[in-house]
Amino acid sequence: MNTNMFANPDESAILDRLHTQLQFAAAAEGLLDIAYRTVDTPIGALLLARTDQGLIRVAFAVEGHDAVLAMLADTVSPRILRAPARLDDTARQLDEYFTHQRTRFDIAVDLRLAQGFRRSVIEHLRVIGYGQRETYAEVAAAVGSPKAVRAVGTACARNPLPVVIPCHRVVRSDGSPGQYAGGAATKLTLLDFEGAA
Repeated sequence: MNTNMFANPDESAILDRLHTQLQFAAAAEGLLDIAYRTVDTPIGALLLARTDQGLIRVAFAVEGHDAVLAMLADTVSPRILRAPARLDDTARQLDEYFTHQRTRFDIAVDLRLAQGFRRSVIEHLRVIGYGQRETYAEVAAAVGSPKAVRAVGTACARNPLPVVIPCHRVVRSDGSPGQYAGGAATKLTLLDFEGAA
């Protein structure tokens, strides 16, 4: 997209071509540690970021995509570049999910942003089936820490891969949705969407 309203179409095409060349050169030289792109979805624009190991971050617009990229630069690597093609498979699977053609993601993931107890919770979230729900207490018990209900809530809130790793399927014991990184309305939308499949 041309962000400079004074640039002519020829300049825009040249810039796009240069950016594409930069992507390929950086990848060929091993200088690209994190590729990213954004995708439009029924729940808003999602930022997708991946390393050579796999998808490392999915972020909602309310989290601030620039802030998320800055955090990745600080904690993982400053060698970040918009390289949409490296995330084509993830974008395709998200599109299939949002059109009721996919109920489980088959994407390599890089979970280095979740450590210790949080990592245990994130790993458990991956086994909660499409359209299913578990309570924070059930997740705490499943990961061997039945009293750590609040810690499960924190781990879900800090899930680096929402939607792909379904923290939206974890609800309060009374059935209410609880908090969500994308906002409570987004969580309800995802729950309703899966329930309508």
